[in-house]
This record gives sequence, structure tokens and C-alpha cells, in this order.
Amino acid sequence: MIPWLDERDLDFPPTSMALGPESDAPGLLAAGGDLSPERLKLAYSRGIFPWYGEGQPVLWWSTDPRMVMQVDEFKLSRSLRKTLQHFALDPACEIRVDSATPAVLAACASSPREGQNGTWILPEMQQAYMRLARLGLLHSIETWTGGELVGGLYGVNLGLMFYGESMFMRRTDASKIAMAALICLCRRHGIRWIDCQQNTGHLASLGARERPRAEFEAHLERTVAEPTPTDWRFRPADWALLDARIGAS
Repeated sequence: MIPWLDERDLDFPPTSMALGPESDAPGLLAAGGDLSPERLKLAYSRGIFPWYGEGQPVLWWSTDPRMVMQVDEFKLSRSLRKTLQHFALDPACEIRVDSATPAVLAACASSPREGQNGTWILPEMQQAYMRLARLGLLHSIETWTGGELVGGLYGVNLGLMFYGESMFMRRTDASKIAMAALICLCRRHGIRWIDCQQNTGHLASLGARERPRAEFEAHLERTVAEPTPTDWRFRPADWALLDARIGAS
């Protein structure tokens, strides 16, 4: 049986109680509760995240292993480096941060996902994340071309930890460009890990890999309590934090 959370009680069961790999829902920890900023902050600080579909209660997960992008292990392929060099040189192309967060959330919600019907980024989930955005705890990294939003991602930032949630693209490599920009920002702020939650081939191709839940939670204990960065503006010079040849363009 999965514990049911009382809306008046923000606490979660220990993550060791999450369903194991032999179950139909490995990583499922609890159901119920709400999506208040207080509950979401507590959940993320413990490595727990919400994920559920239309007609379901709020479901809370703690997967083991956990897919993580270690910032220093980001794979800058030759083709992506070339794409970024062209992007950095083109005056019509830019990275913006938090300029169109609602549009990024909506685009991620409407993007088709292999093996998924519908979306987990429901309207109430988008509203909950916008409440975090107003507190400075959620950021959207956006790829713009010719004044058009063509790709991006969003995630939660607590202390020196970034929790990636979803990404989308409307043009080739637009989401990868946003991810590369996020890597630059994380390096500037001293954020070493980006939580990717679950394993996908796309994330693995960029350098993400699985970590045991215990190792992931130990990292959270060291980083979440650190001061949360406040300046998430992206500057063209930040590309040098990824590759000097791009930053010099």
C-alpha cells in the first residue's frame, strides 16, 4: 500500500519505502497532498518529485537509481560545438532566462513524448511551478531565434542543486542549446549536479548517467542548504564556461 498524504501534514515517508524495481511502479513513494510551494520545496530537497496524469491524485516518486547530469561530464560533441558556434555568432539568436516561463511550461506540456500518452505537466502543475518561479526557485532557459521561442527547458533550483524537469524544441538542437546554456550557468554558480530523474537515451547522449539513490541523497544533503543563486541572467561571455572557442566567438 502507498501512504496517503494529508494536506495538513507536509512530511513524506522515508524514500526507502518507495516501491522497488519488481513493482509495476518502481520509485512510487506516496500519493495525495498538494502542490504548495512549501511541500514542493521539501520534496525536492529530499529527492522526491511529483509526476501524475489526468484523473490521478498527486503521485510522489523517488527513483533508484537516479539519472544525473554531472556538469563536468557534459558531452560537447563536435556537431554540437559547431551548432553553438553558429548560434553564438548569429545576432538573431540568443539565450534568455525566465523571459517566457509560462510559454516554456506550455510548450513542454504539449510536446509529444515517446511511449507517453498525454502529459504530466497538467494545468495545476504549471500553476504550481509558476508559484515557485515567483519565489525565484524555478527557472526557464530559453532558445530564441529571430524573436521566436524555438526551444528550452525549465527546472527547480534549491541551494547548489538544479532539478531539470522538462525540455522542448521546435527547431533542430534547440533544446540541446538550452541545455548547454544551463551547463554554463551551473558552472558559473558552482552547481555540480543536475537532476534528470529518469534515464533517457537523449540525456545519456549528453553525458547523464545513473547514480544510486543513496549517493544522490547524500549529494542533496551537502548542497541544498547552500545559498541559492539569484543572478540567472545569461551573458554571451558565459559560453566560455563551456568552451573557450565558443565564448570567443
